[in-house]
Formats: sequence, C-alpha cells, structure tokens
Amino acid sequence: MAEFLIEGGARLKGVVRASGNKNAALPLIAAALLTDEPVTLHNVPRIRDVMTLLKLLEQLGAGVTWPAENTVRVHAATVNQCLLDPALCREIRASILLAGAMLARCGDITLPPPGGDVIGRRRLDTHFLAFKALGVEVSMDRDFHLRTAQLIGAEMMLDEASVTATENAIMAAVRAHGTSVIRNAAGEPHVQDLCRCLVRMGAHIEGIGSNTLTIHGVPQLGGTEFEVGADNIEVTSFIVLSALCGDGVTIQKASPEHFAMTRLMLGKLGIRWEARGTDIFVPASTNQVLRVEPDFGGAIPKIDDAPWPGFPADALSLALVAATQCEGSVLIHEKMFESRLYFTDRLMSMGARIVLCDPHRAVVMGRSTLRGDTVQSPDIRAGVALVIAALCAEGQSRISNAQQIDRGYEKFDEKLLGLGAKIERR
Repeated sequence: MAEFLIEGGARLKGVVRASGNKNAALPLIAAALLTDEPVTLHNVPRIRDVMTLLKLLEQLGAGVTWPAENTVRVHAATVNQCLLDPALCREIRASILLAGAMLARCGDITLPPPGGDVIGRRRLDTHFLAFKALGVEVSMDRDFHLRTAQLIGAEMMLDEASVTATENAIMAAVRAHGTSVIRNAAGEPHVQDLCRCLVRMGAHIEGIGSNTLTIHGVPQLGGTEFEVGADNIEVTSFIVLSALCGDGVTIQKASPEHFAMTRLMLGKLGIRWEARGTDIFVPASTNQVLRVEPDFGGAIPKIDDAPWPGFPADALSLALVAATQCEGSVLIHEKMFESRLYFTDRLMSMGARIVLCDPHRAVVMGRSTLRGDTVQSPDIRAGVALVIAALCAEGQSRISNAQQIDRGYEKFDEKLLGLGAKIERR
C-alpha cells in the first residue's frame, strides 16, 4: 500500500509536460492484436493499467518491448491462446478491450469479468449487443464466452455512447466482412486516436469524431507507428490545481483544442487559462476570479457530465474539489456512476462544505478552509481530487491507497515535486 504525505500551502510554479492519454493507449495496445506485423506506439504512459494490459498481451503470445522510455513495440506475430488470466483481468477495466481485437483475429475469446474502479455499476451489455450485431455468439457462466465463425458487417445503434463499447465495436468491425455503421458512437479524443491509428494500419473508417462511424471491413491490417495524444483528464487536473494554488504553470503538449466544454464548465467557477500553441498556460491563483457565476436570475448553476463533446465524467471529481475553493454555491451532477460522489465524505472531513443530496448530486458551498487529514483514495480520479485538496489545505495530509492514482497518472508525485509541491511517497 503506497501513500502520499502532503504538506499544504506550497505555491506551484513552472512547466509540466502532459503524459499520453491512458484511455487512448489502452485500446491502441489492444488494436496491436489485429495484425501480425509490429505496432509501435509513442508517448505511452508507463502506468499500472498499461503494464497490466501488456502482460495480458504477452500471455496471449504477443512480443512486447520498450525501445524508449515511453515507446512500446507490440508484435503479435502469433496468438497462441484465447484465455485471459482472471487475476490480471480483475486489476483493470481495460481487459474488456481485448474482446473485439481477439474476435477479429481468432474468432474466439473467453473473458473473465473485468475489474477497475468501484464507482458504480459498469455494464457490459453494450459491448455484447454490438458483438451480436456483428455475428458473435455470446454465452456466460462465471466468464464470458464469445465466438464467431465470421464477423459480418452490420448497422447498429449503441444503447449508450460507451467509449469502450465503441472501441470494441470498431476493432471488430474493421476486420469484418462488409460494411458496418455504428450509430450513437462515442467521439472522445481517445476514440479518435484509435480510429486514426487503425486508418494508418489500413482500415477504412468514415465519420471520425462524430457519433456515426461507417467502417468498411478489410481482410487484414498492417503494422504502423503512432503517437498517443495528451491525457485530457491529467491536463484538467493540472489546470485545476494550478488555478487553486499556482503562481503560473505551463502545461506542455496539452492539446488545447479538446478543452472547449471543460473551459465552459470550469469557467462557471471562475477558472481561466490561455492556449499557447500546443500548450496551456494557467495564470496564478491571485489572478483568477475564483467565484461561482450564477445562472440568470441568480439561480445556482450546475456542472454535469455528458458524452463527448460534453464535460467528461472523469473530470467531475476535479470540478467538485475546485468548487470547494470558489466563493458561491454550485450543483455537481454525476449522471453516469452512482458511487463516484461518495468520496465527498473525505473532503467533508477536511472541512469542505458539501451536501450530498443523493448518489448522483452534491451541492458545494464554498469557499471552504480545508484542513490536513488522513484519507484514503477510493479510485483514480477521486484520489487526484484528494491530492489537490491536500495541496490547498492547511497542515499535513496523508493519502493512503495511492497506488490507485498510479493506475492512471504517470509519475504524478514527481511532476508535482517539479512544480514546487511538498509531497512525499511512502
């Protein structure tokens, strides 16, 4: 069990580089199974979830090497089995992403239930309905058994705009016989990364970035090189902490073109930043107007999550902790996961004024003076929100279960140290 010891009150300043997007790297790694030629991915974050998924690929027979610190080469010349290690699958949600690629490559996979953050029910129905549309037989005992003699292109309407289900459907459809049309598809930046990489490998995909994808299946794909885009949630984390306790922070290689809705939502809290080419500059907190902007007529505003291009669900915990340091009241509405807001009890123990209305809604009444405390990280995003709270708090905080944060953030504590934070890993 790792923990972070944080002394609050330090002022952050300087330059930090955004890591590659975990949620892009994971499906891109899975997509390497679609070809028997090498796939080289650059800007891959060396985090626990990535390393666990690569172990699963190695068990399937793929070769994995790291030519450079953040460059991984996957060569699945042969795939020697269709069984996945249940223990490794329980460690990450992303094990489900192997289903589409393995069905395209082998027509068969036995998938143990995936793990990941405990933030509420995370249904798999959308994945299996998409596979069934493509001609896959799905059965279940303790594991999920997926088989097909031939993937056949089809039109489908996803019953929710699930990111991983969209990615699975894409990976299966690119090797299916005929044309597939995926409606209500997720369009997040990481889904776009997957599509663009597959196109480089020889896939034919139309509508990238929209909610309707048309995919013309091909009999085989080739190898390629591809650079993973910036992690938009990590960038949002640095925007928030810099606005709350920074003296001017530049986030390099941040892909600011993906932050239109994030700018609108965090703008309701008075948080401002500037795009400088591919970088984002966050002015000092003393130059921020950290005040909730009321809706017309003085009504309490709402910050809620939605499918792309809406505000990302993974960023909602960050907006919530930011609201504790802004004057005024705001409603945080988490529509997707019924357990994500339960971490607010940790913030309340630190002095935050929050009313948890129900599993999906919390009213934050700022500005609160936070005090250092001993708290536990329940999941990746809540863990980072607690780190931000500790940096803003008076006194010392101890955040246990910090290895949860390591699953999604590369060298997060080292990056904070580089900006001047007082943080120690134990």
